[in-house]
Amino acid sequence: MTNDPYAKRLLWFVFVGSRGGPNRLKLVQAIRDTPLNANQLAKELGLDYKAIIHHVGVLEKNNIITRIGEKYNVTFFISPFLEANMDSFLEIAQKLEKSK
Repeated sequence: MTNDPYAKRLLWFVFVGSRGGPNRLKLVQAIRDTPLNANQLAKELGLDYKAIIHHVGVLEKNNIITRIGEKYNVTFFISPFLEANMDSFLEIAQKLEKSK
């Protein structure tokens, strides 16, 4: 499933084609290293907790991250969909870093 054109379009839209894409990219990169909860993400990224909740919702809706746990005991992980398309994600992340 590497180089799946649907996946690449979806990732491109979520991280480049919509507002908040750079923050979502940072969020995914943070949980790629270590699964975190929303409060930990807010502290690590220096973003408002409500902003983290919004971005997590967008990422979950698009099957980029998954959650384990309930209510305040929720930890976020990279989804199997993103793991299968990690090459496309890294390519997009690299292009965004170059454009800064």
